[in-house]
Amino acid sequence: MTQPDADRIAEGEYARKQLSGRAGLIGWSHERRFRTARGMVAPYAARRLLDYGCGDGTFLAQVHDLFPAATGVEVDDGLVRDARARFAPVGGLEFVHTGDVDRLPAGAFGVVTCMEVLEHCTPDSVDGVVAQIRRLAAPDAAVIISVPVETGPALLVKQAARAAAGARGISGYQDREHYAPGELARMLVAGRGTQIDRPVYETAFADGSPNRYHGHKGFNWRALAARLERDFVIRRTRFSPLPLLGPLLNSQAWMLCSPR
Repeated sequence: MTQPDADRIAEGEYARKQLSGRAGLIGWSHERRFRTARGMVAPYAARRLLDYGCGDGTFLAQVHDLFPAATGVEVDDGLVRDARARFAPVGGLEFVHTGDVDRLPAGAFGVVTCMEVLEHCTPDSVDGVVAQIRRLAAPDAAVIISVPVETGPALLVKQAARAAAGARGISGYQDREHYAPGELARMLVAGRGTQIDRPVYETAFADGSPNRYHGHKGFNWRALAARLERDFVIRRTRFSPLPLLGPLLNSQAWMLCSPR
């Protein structure tokens, strides 16, 4: 990666918060997440890549050497416009708002990633996003979906890290979500069918469009895997940042899927 490309990544909103923020453990976890993602898409280099929920475009820029033609889809129009401006000199990257995603041709993408997105979607939105990914993925596409592990011992570690970040006044962690004792107990032993009430937050994007979303509280990656299996075959599941520990003490679950 050239220095100008690195500078463009560093200027992104998420990159500043997640990769270069004051919380060292959180930054390390996100850095490992991007490294894991690169490793998972590398075998499919030169295919056309779609990153659904691309945020500030960090990942597309990081793998531009492998995927010179790539598209990012994002619900926040402000992030779309910012990514278009920052990465315009790079070439080969396009950024599309979710409201325009139907204009993309069906089956056009040989690799589709959707990272740290579906946990924030309400149930209806999950169905909509999965349907769009399924439409856009080529029949032989590699579909890679990552979500946070918010169950078992990993949940305790994450809540402790969030509390520490909040105590330090780090943006985004002062108003972290809390679990009642019974809720925490259920999520510590969660199986595919485990559910607790998940708060729905309502805000607006900078352009005034409504934004309804979940935080991380109550997200169950196993339940999502069961939902994905209606549209995809999950070929492999792995975890990061420490793969050998499985879901017990890892931040993210990764599912390598094929369209049904």
